[in-house]
Amino acid sequence: MFDMLLQGAGLVASLSTLALVGAGLIIGLLVGALPGLGPLMGIILLLPYAITFPPVQAMGFLIAIYVGGSCGGAISAILLRIPGTPLAAATLFDGYPMAQNGRAADAIGIAISASALGGAFGGLILILFSPSLAAFAAGFGPPEYALLAITGLTAIAAVSDQSMLKGLIAGTAGLLLATAGTDEFTAAERFTFGLFELSDGFNIVAIVVGLFAISEMSNLLTGDDLLERPNLAIARPGFRTVMLVLTRWPNLLRSSTIGACVGALPGAGGVISSFTAYAVAKTFAKSEERYGEGAEGGIVASESANNATAGGALVPTLALGIPGDAATAVLIGVLLILGIFPGPTLFAQHSDIVGGIFLVYMLANIALFVVGILMTPLFVYVLRLRKVVLIPTVLLMCAIGTYAVGSSVFDLWVMFAFGLVGLVLRAGGYPLAPMVIGVILGPLLENNVRRTLLLSHDGLRIFVERPVSATLLFINVALLLCVAFFTLRRLFAERQSALVEEKA
Repeated sequence: MFDMLLQGAGLVASLSTLALVGAGLIIGLLVGALPGLGPLMGIILLLPYAITFPPVQAMGFLIAIYVGGSCGGAISAILLRIPGTPLAAATLFDGYPMAQNGRAADAIGIAISASALGGAFGGLILILFSPSLAAFAAGFGPPEYALLAITGLTAIAAVSDQSMLKGLIAGTAGLLLATAGTDEFTAAERFTFGLFELSDGFNIVAIVVGLFAISEMSNLLTGDDLLERPNLAIARPGFRTVMLVLTRWPNLLRSSTIGACVGALPGAGGVISSFTAYAVAKTFAKSEERYGEGAEGGIVASESANNATAGGALVPTLALGIPGDAATAVLIGVLLILGIFPGPTLFAQHSDIVGGIFLVYMLANIALFVVGILMTPLFVYVLRLRKVVLIPTVLLMCAIGTYAVGSSVFDLWVMFAFGLVGLVLRAGGYPLAPMVIGVILGPLLENNVRRTLLLSHDGLRIFVERPVSATLLFINVALLLCVAFFTLRRLFAERQSALVEEKA
């Protein structure tokens, strides 16, 4: 582990890497603070530019956006009572009352300090556990990778919001989209419709930008608040707010642990961890702390948990190639675009890059404290932007970035086409993240299933003949049964609630 970090230090110790991490943090805090955007959107918008850099710089840039975006939502939650991202929804319970009591600067300072400390804790979990997990997975063959891809696909259940069926339909569509292009085994073209531009399949950047960014901006255009400018006073938090967080160190440590553990579960995400940590903190709190009325401990719990989730989510992402959430699914796509395959191979062949990613993640969290405290007045100023200015700016960035990837006009048409697809899916209540997970994990699943069947002399029995693959198969079956159980229980509860309302 120390050798890995030393090798990575050589890649991180450059002015350009430090500048990219700083820029990523500022962008992440901005997109996190602006309601409707968030860290995923920030990563997607800057993805076309990031892939022009070497791997560690590109990942440092995007991870910094991920870290900053996970924290930035707290600013609008505290000042506007509108969480910039769902990650900060639990923060407004106590952050907004603190702002109403004239302590907006303290609330923002506590949120930034707790986010930085929680994120650093998640980074320690990442550094300590991901090499061991990757070493264990080093003996995996095609059957194990095929089953790991299925494990990753179970994340669809967690990102499907309230409709499992619609999530599965979107995920299946993503798997089908991944089959377009040239077959790696036979060199035959599939679903290219005679178009040369599709011989390598759809450009993942065009798909992701179209689905999320274009459809989101088009959706914002339908609002009636395009010309409104929020009236906000400038808040200037101080560095002393870190002491307000450290005096609540049991809450900080407990919430960060919850965040890191939840983040390591595929598909769980920061929303679950922040609400869970808030609920646990409220349970252990003394009555005089008055959670829900401006308790500092409430902000510490939710913000430390949601930023620690980012470190936890990167553990399966880097060690196994399984996304922890939608943002890490896109980060896997970035590594694949750069010709690097996440998983045990990454740790065995590119230990310097792994060490570099560890270090840029820790650096981003340390810098978050300084940059966040110093630049809060700028983020408050940006919150005053009218949407009529913001939307065309984002659309222009999408078009320039997507075209720059391959200098292809065809990719622009793909981007706009998937923007239309995204609008249709949103209108129908279909989640978008399952389609991206399907597109990214589709090739991994298909290629390893086919390799497994070529190796096997007894068909599918190879999956139960190997101890590790049999264990993974058992885990997958258990996960699917859990998903089915909780889905049925939710549907039953909804039906019971509807019956009670009818009787009332």
